[in-house]
Amino acid sequence: MARSKGRATSEVNAGSMADIAFLLLIFFLVTTTIASDKGLTLTLPPEKDDAEEIDVKIKERNLFKVAINSADRLLVEGERMDDYTQIKDLLIEHILNPSENPELAESPQDAIVSFKTDRGTSYEIYINVLDQLQGAYYQIYADRAGVTAEEYRALN
Repeated sequence: MARSKGRATSEVNAGSMADIAFLLLIFFLVTTTIASDKGLTLTLPPEKDDAEEIDVKIKERNLFKVAINSADRLLVEGERMDDYTQIKDLLIEHILNPSENPELAESPQDAIVSFKTDRGTSYEIYINVLDQLQGAYYQIYADRAGVTAEEYRALN
């Protein structure tokens, strides 16, 4: 067998290639941040079960109704409202009923908020109105705790 003198074979040692690839993979997995989708944390009512139907009597005076149609028009307690920022004060008055108005809720425990939207309602107006409704409750709880609404919201 003849061998050529002076010619080196060109082989690459591939033994450490897998180690380097694995280390690069671990490096990128550790240093990369994965964006997580965030949404609204709401407790939705359970799906309607045909067998389970409970007839609950709700007095009309305890119900605070808010509706938004597909044209983003707001209807609060049967009246059209152009400025959604007024909802917070109306809801606080409805819940607490400081003047004991027979049209408003009997007590804060009996007050119920009905919030209905159309499929065509814009997400922006939905979020703004929902924020006003939740803000009213935060304000009530904060007043009872003796802190501001922002401080109370930060507790959650």
